[in-house]
Amino acid sequence: MAVLVTGAAGFIGSTLIHALLDRGERVVGVDNLNDYYDVNLKKARLKRLEDRESDFSFHKLDISDREALPTLCEANPDITGAVHLAAQAGVRYSLTNPFAYIEANSMGHLVVMEACRRLPNFQHLVYASSSSVYGGNTKMPFSVEDPVDNPVSLYAATKRSCELMSDCYAHLYRMPMTGLRFFTVYGPWGRPDMAAYLFTKAILEGKPIDVFNNGEMRRDFTYIDDIVSGVISALDRVPVAPVPGRPHKVYNLGNNNTETLMDYIGVIEEACGREAIKNFREMQPGDVKETYADIDISQKELGFEPKVKIREGLPRFVQWYREYHKV
Repeated sequence: MAVLVTGAAGFIGSTLIHALLDRGERVVGVDNLNDYYDVNLKKARLKRLEDRESDFSFHKLDISDREALPTLCEANPDITGAVHLAAQAGVRYSLTNPFAYIEANSMGHLVVMEACRRLPNFQHLVYASSSSVYGGNTKMPFSVEDPVDNPVSLYAATKRSCELMSDCYAHLYRMPMTGLRFFTVYGPWGRPDMAAYLFTKAILEGKPIDVFNNGEMRRDFTYIDDIVSGVISALDRVPVAPVPGRPHKVYNLGNNNTETLMDYIGVIEEACGREAIKNFREMQPGDVKETYADIDISQKELGFEPKVKIREGLPRFVQWYREYHKV
């Protein structure tokens, strides 16, 4: 039996693969190694998996390729589960390169579903959604039962489209699927376009950081190990159809603890041993003021219990950053 992981060279994907291998799974990983951010970081994540090649195989391909991914799946008929994490990330980048989001997120998701449903022994597809689907909702905390019909970015719209397509395929083909709405994931090996990385880099280099909405923002920051634990719990739990004939469920994976942006910066400053030079700026288009996850259902049905707060997780990130960049 094997697990397909898309986005294998990504932050969450590479960390998840280590956890799957640790528990004895065979993993088939795919990633197109695009240059949205430093490809060397992606290659470094994969290099950490080199000594595990007996149970892990990597394939460089684009998930939106309607021939390559199905062909790979046909060559690995023992794939019984999949974790689909590959996507074009970033809210702000969607303002300048919108076509990348439709191709990778919407088309890519469709290709993954089509490839998986044709596998002879396939059991369950887990895929990454996002807290961005909540858009401008003001009711806090965000619940999976809340309406999500008003996205404020194209990125969010494509993630919501993945949820809707999954619900449709669950209905049409009785294909079990689980969507996970991630809330601001951070930690070692994280993405360079995320706040922890951007702030740490700038602070250590003595350069200013941009603080949007004049610092009046809050986020439900979630540590990578907690996210991976939640993903594995979801993979192990094939959903029972909440609606007859539709085995599809959606969960929040967040820390259930919203933090102010200024407190977040303060923890990074302390870990770096110096104060940030702050440029206070207006809210950016497509951004939201606050995110906060209601994880009651995730706790009850997945046993999801986030453990790491920013005062523990951010110093771990800063330590990794220093070691990786040798600063």
